[in-house]
Amino acid sequence: MWRNWAGNQRAEPSRTVVARDAGEVVDAVRAAGRDGLRVTALGSGHSFTAIGAPHGVALRVPADPAAARVDGDLVTVPAGLPLSALNALLWEHGRALPNLGDIDAQTVAGAISTGTHGTGATHRGIAAQVRALDLVTADGSLLHCSPSAHPEVFDAARVGLGALGVLVGVTLATVPAFRLRAVEATLPLEALLADLDGFLTSAEHVEFYWFPHSDVAATKRNDPLPVDGPVRGRAARWAGEELLGNAGFGAACRLARAAPALVPRLNRFVAARMAAGEYVDRSHRVFTSPRRVRFLETEYAVPRAALREAFDGVRAAAARHARAVPFPVEVRVAAADDVPLSTACGRDSAYVAVHVHRGQPHEAYFGAVEDVMTALDGRPHWGKLHTLGADDLRPRYPGFDAFTALRDRLDPDRRFTNPYLDRVLG
Repeated sequence: MWRNWAGNQRAEPSRTVVARDAGEVVDAVRAAGRDGLRVTALGSGHSFTAIGAPHGVALRVPADPAAARVDGDLVTVPAGLPLSALNALLWEHGRALPNLGDIDAQTVAGAISTGTHGTGATHRGIAAQVRALDLVTADGSLLHCSPSAHPEVFDAARVGLGALGVLVGVTLATVPAFRLRAVEATLPLEALLADLDGFLTSAEHVEFYWFPHSDVAATKRNDPLPVDGPVRGRAARWAGEELLGNAGFGAACRLARAAPALVPRLNRFVAARMAAGEYVDRSHRVFTSPRRVRFLETEYAVPRAALREAFDGVRAAAARHARAVPFPVEVRVAAADDVPLSTACGRDSAYVAVHVHRGQPHEAYFGAVEDVMTALDGRPHWGKLHTLGADDLRPRYPGFDAFTALRDRLDPDRRFTNPYLDRVLG
């Protein structure tokens, strides 16, 4: 039985295959074709949608860090390598990814295929760092794709949703290793919103959290520092993340479930005591943090100019539907990119993410948020909960029809589909 990290998606694959190299992936795909089975490459299961749910062959792709290769400012890795291992490898070679999301548990293939992003007004998602990729297609061909080799496949497969084939290798652009200085503080929410653009450009990487029913925002601003600078505040950060952010927050969620009427007061209490301070560490240690309290999430990307309207709409939705929700709303930004199914394709974007504790009813709250976001031309994160289908998504992506036409050519028999992909791609 396969299940995702949050526990809200389950599937029973026909068989599981562990492939050690590209040749074994080719063999597994061809065998599945002979047996009439679908193929799903397994990641870490951190998507909340069923994008990674295997209904035929569950295929574990190569992940041996010994196969990774650093060549100047490029790194080539097996697609199944976890981001945590990639970050450690790059640090050993004096390199880093310029931006990361909130966690490092995803595989490289899973992160790029679903459009994982971090935050920063001038920074793009991880898929925009891809410089080449190796893809096994439905007929068992192994394609090396880049801007000069199979360029149309390269463009689409950077955020390919697993629908075009199985990624077995990825080449990413890197930057010299750096440290980050993180400054965390609580601000009055209305003051932050009054100068929202100023806040969004006040540091290289910015984000804020707002607990429904509270009047403050927990902010985080990260700026790069030289790699040889000192590490500071690691113990205080650990206390903030593990004692407040995981253990304390987990206790608050359990209390909220036992006494939902207390949630508005509980949220105000927690928001006022969010970690505040400053620390310096390796970039990947500052970008990412452990998530031990399990939850469900929806996230939409809207044009950055629409962020204030989107956030106000979410506040109204929370007032109606989140009386018992102890989880915050998260806001981030990203620069436009050119990846056809990236949520930031062609436009500077703001991301608004809404969460509930695992097991808590979410349909009304998430549905109200979805109504707000879709009215603002929002694009849902492919790995986070939403109800949109292909007819809803097509007008939101100028390259949607070209992507599905390429899918028809590479996978006419739908070897790489599952019910979620059938819904969102047709």
